[in-house]
Amino acid sequence: MPLRRPSSILAAMITLDRRRFLLTVSLALLAAPARAADPVLHLVLTPSQKPTDLLATGEEFAKELTKLTGIPVRVTVASDYAAVIEALRNRTADLAFVHPVGYVLASREAKATIVVRNLWHGKSSFTSRIYVRKDSGIKSVEELRGKTIAFVDPASSSGYTYPMVLLIQRGLVKNRDPKTFFREVVFSGSHDAGMRALLNGHVDALASFDMAREQYLKDPAERERIVYVAETPEIPEAGIAARAGLDPATFTKVRAALLQIKAPAHAELLRRLYEIDGFAPADDRDYDPVRAAVELLGV
Repeated sequence: MPLRRPSSILAAMITLDRRRFLLTVSLALLAAPARAADPVLHLVLTPSQKPTDLLATGEEFAKELTKLTGIPVRVTVASDYAAVIEALRNRTADLAFVHPVGYVLASREAKATIVVRNLWHGKSSFTSRIYVRKDSGIKSVEELRGKTIAFVDPASSSGYTYPMVLLIQRGLVKNRDPKTFFREVVFSGSHDAGMRALLNGHVDALASFDMAREQYLKDPAERERIVYVAETPEIPEAGIAARAGLDPATFTKVRAALLQIKAPAHAELLRRLYEIDGFAPADDRDYDPVRAAVELLGV
């Protein structure tokens, strides 16, 4: 039996092996699942206004954040303020809009980190006021003894914590219990609902932020019916917090993107979202005054 030339045999083997290799790789590529997409970031919104409207606007905001970061962002609205903190604590949320007290609690309970602070009317701080109807004749907070008040939420900065600290410091509320001063205490769940409750006579007073009257009462005649009888010291603005353990590179990318979302390009979107102008750099130490208020109130 004649022998084949070694070079011919080797060439045939190489050709066959190359074909087998290419076929194997092709089949493997077809069988393998597609490369996992970049992880989706879950952004939770604080329910400070009508949830359906907030969700629609939030989804627009998420699209803009997705475009700027290159990371898909989905958005949901929390059922209440406490649910925002819980979402950060159990890491079902990666990012969340938090009010000042909410951030302090999220920092303490969930090891969350502030990413940016809101800019609102050109400022990164605000106050809380205690509002009454002008025709009530009430001129001072002391005259509210035995009256009814609407707070917003037990975890709200301007809608509970800061006005409560004011009442405690003035010696009106005892043992951190508002019912030691007011006849009845209710929680409206949102600032706009509280303002409507006051306007319609369901309560005698409302604790809310300093621009609540202008933001929720568009009719000048209605605004004229509401005045305030007390105001707190400055409160550092709300902002966006990140859960513990969020990838540092992602954190940096998100912060850089948020600082780009500002007026005039995004003015309309930001106005509809939370009536804000944009975002400013933030540091955990900015919220030390809030921590002091939380400690006084025993939250």
